[in-house]
Amino acid sequence: MLTISVITAVYNRADTIGQALASVERQSWTRVEHIVIDGASTDGTVAILESHRQYLATLVSESDGGIYDALNKGLARATGDVVGLMHSDDFYADERALDRVAKAFTDPAVDGVYGDLDYVAKDDPSRVIRRWRSGEYDPARLAWGWMPPHPTLYLRRSVIEQWGGFDTSLHIAADYDAMLRYLAKGRIRLAYIPVVLVKMRVGGESNRTLSRILRKSQEDYRALRNNGVGGIGALLWKNLSKVAQFF
Repeated sequence: MLTISVITAVYNRADTIGQALASVERQSWTRVEHIVIDGASTDGTVAILESHRQYLATLVSESDGGIYDALNKGLARATGDVVGLMHSDDFYADERALDRVAKAFTDPAVDGVYGDLDYVAKDDPSRVIRRWRSGEYDPARLAWGWMPPHPTLYLRRSVIEQWGGFDTSLHIAADYDAMLRYLAKGRIRLAYIPVVLVKMRVGGESNRTLSRILRKSQEDYRALRNNGVGGIGALLWKNLSKVAQFF
């Protein structure tokens, strides 16, 4: 029976981490290895993590080099057949999300699985701000800026072992770089679940300020070039494609 490793990196998220943890605990798929890497939080996050300790396979609390360094620590500790993420501001759309993921992996030809995502209001997670409907994967769409919603992406651990984790020289777009590496260089086979799997609060680090938006665009461009997918055109289409998510 397939085991899913879920990795959570967290730093000073006492206001949201409890919901993230609870949504993993409520999953109907019970073979879950939840690995939490805390960056030595100082706001009460650690106390909340300790209160959920019985449900965690691994809990580490120590200083790190940022979210991608923390996620790499989690990847190094993962032992499940399949690996995915649960960010500290996110939560599963319902209790069957991982059950759907596990069933998609019953096809041995499938290397990765992804679904849809809702962006929700930070202070009212019942209010949907944007709807990211991914659609079926076509490798040709990568050059048009397409990518699966990273919080919904689950991969066989063997894919990560072969193609590596997150490039920590990228501070904002290492997730995009990793996905392009798996898809464009690794040519992995994806299965699409046309259901909202994850709810994500708006206000992420990458879009917090104009300078970070510009830096993210620079890193996205670097990821596109490094993985032989495209250039400025792909970057423009990547950003323009988000407009439809508001309607």
